[in-house]
Parts: sequence; structure tokens; C-alpha cells
Amino acid sequence: MPSKSLPEILARNTVAKSRLFAIEALDLRFSNGEQRTYERMKPSGRNAVMMVPITENGDLLLVREYAAGTENYELGFPKGLIDPGESAQEAAVRELKEEIGFGAHSLTPLKDVVLAPSYFSSRMTLFIAQDLYSEQLEGDEPEPLELVRWPLAQAEELLTHLDFSEARSITALLLALRHLQS
Repeated sequence: MPSKSLPEILARNTVAKSRLFAIEALDLRFSNGEQRTYERMKPSGRNAVMMVPITENGDLLLVREYAAGTENYELGFPKGLIDPGESAQEAAVRELKEEIGFGAHSLTPLKDVVLAPSYFSSRMTLFIAQDLYSEQLEGDEPEPLELVRWPLAQAEELLTHLDFSEARSITALLLALRHLQS
């Protein structure tokens, strides 16, 4: 619960828009009378999921896919948007099938995270996915994703791997390891 009252929103304007994103300016008045304009990604109303899939043999399943932001192939956990009308659990199982060719009978929610709360409002639900079964769905990726098996027993080494750098994947891994140790 915030200890201060929330700022009053005086105005809300879209200042830039692309095919994928809209930037919104918020004119705010704080409880002490100060006024500022903040810019943020306009909320899309869609959240996302990321899964840490663990096989019965004790392997983590990751994907290597192209990331336009870094202009490189990056290693991370399967993830994707929640479609309208879908629960986070349903989206998690669908994304697993699309990205790694497995569904999961067991999903353990770890935490809802926000990438950068000053600029984004969308939440990502992190799960451990276990009791995996083989099933493939067609995804929306432009090329097949590379499936990478990583021994859970060597998960700490993954943290130093050069192309495992996405903060959400690192967070998911650390939360999964903490959960598995409890």
C-alpha cells in the first residue's frame, strides 16, 4: 500500500506510435503540488508468460532466438503474450507447445514481474513447467527456434553464459532454483 496519495493525472496524450508500440505522455500533479510530464509505453492491456521447463531427466529447456534489440541470437526461456480470453496457465501451455514442442501437466506460478515499472505496465507471470509431454503447435516465429537442453544441476553456470542475459529469464531461473530448494 503506498504511503503517499497517487499523483493526479491532469492529461494523457499519445505522443508517438508505431506498428507495435504507442508512447503516452502523462501530465501529473503530485500531492506536494509539483507537476511533471512522464512518458511511458501506453498500456496494451495484454500481459505475458514465461516458463522454466524442467524435464523428468533434470534438464532445463531453453530457446535460442533472434532478438532485434541486441541484434543477436539470445538464449532464454519460452515466453509469449497471453491471448484475449486466455488464462496465464493456458497461455503458458500454448507457448510451450509453440516454442519447444512440449506441453506441461504441472505449472507452478513463481511471481508476476514488470520489466521497468516507470515505463511499462504489462506484467509477466513466471512459471515452473514440469510433467512435460510432447505436443507441437505452430507458432508465429519467423524461423524455427533452437531448443537448448541445459542440465538443472549446472543451472548456476547458465548465469554466466554470454548469451543468457535477459533479466526476466535470469529472474525466472533464480526464482525457480529457490522454489526447487525449498
